[in-house]
Amino acid sequence: MKKKALIVLANGFEETEAVVPIDILKRCEVDVILAGLGSEVIKAAHGVTFKTDVVFDRYAELPDAIIFPGGTPGAENLASSVKVKDFIVKMNSEKRIVAAICASPAIVLAPTGILSGKKATCYPGMEKNFLSGVNFSEEKVIQDGNIITSRGPGTAHLFGFKIAETLVGKTKSDMIASQMLFA
Repeated sequence: MKKKALIVLANGFEETEAVVPIDILKRCEVDVILAGLGSEVIKAAHGVTFKTDVVFDRYAELPDAIIFPGGTPGAENLASSVKVKDFIVKMNSEKRIVAAICASPAIVLAPTGILSGKKATCYPGMEKNFLSGVNFSEEKVIQDGNIITSRGPGTAHLFGFKIAETLVGKTKSDMIASQMLFA
């Protein structure tokens, strides 16, 4: 059965941190669903407008992975949603993949408590928002159990390939990386 990844976009998200993982996951034959927070049309941090597949508030199914791009004010907009918080907690309780990049590990994931006792990374300086008990690292991408975190736009490929590897296996992920001239 095809794996499903839900990417939640909020106004002000960082384009690269969404588009690169979307592309990698689609090449790996993952069913990618774009969910817009509050609307099907979302405007990214640098003015690019995206039409999503569904409004997040109407999405109920638990996917295999949920992905949160960073950027500001995108991360803050995600963090202000009670449904986003509830979805993160539910996904984590079922040990499904919860992935966040840039500001989102610190702004979106950390307040839910799911990073407590975990190793995680985020955009430089945002680690001040981590709660005590988070083991911060400057590694580009970290997977600790079912949680994947990454630093920012320049690490979006590594982030996307780590999510792909977790969903479809290292062999498929490495093959796609090679075809994209990344490896």
